Amino acid sequence: MREALEDAKEELKRVEHLFYVSLKYTRTVDMMRKLIERLISTFDYGMLSLLKCAQAKKKIKEIPSTPISKGELVKKIYNEPKIKEYIDMYLLLRKLMRMPYTKREEYRRHVTMTSQVGDEQVETHIDSLKEDYDKAIDFLSIVQETISSKK
Repeated sequence: MREALEDAKEELKRVEHLFYVSLKYTRTVDMMRKLIERLISTFDYGMLSLLKCAQAKKKIKEIPSTPISKGELVKKIYNEPKIKEYIDMYLLLRKLMRMPYTKREEYRRHVTMTSQVGDEQVETHIDSLKEDYDKAIDFLSIVQETISSKK
């Protein structure tokens, strides 16, 4: 479980670099999508860490193989509103990566990726990615506290 947490922290470093360096100089939707992929990977490792902790405490027998079932199981085991909010955000990010998208104002400050998720139109821009990055940092701190207190 500690290894998964360390992997999540490494992915977060990559997200930080993509946000503060790559996206700053290359304001494209492709760069935004790479950043979203890294955020998803960060949440994957964080959830894996939580599930390994639950498995060590004999709350679950086995860890599911699909990301969606992992997210649902984490929400079920760790009944905290913050964790539920972050898992829902993770699931939305996964949907954003699968949906068709359009680009607007590339190479400018207000570069935007627009996706249709269900009947809702979701716009992703630099400021929303900053919020997602901050939420990923908070999620990992919650994961670290949870793992530390469960030992």
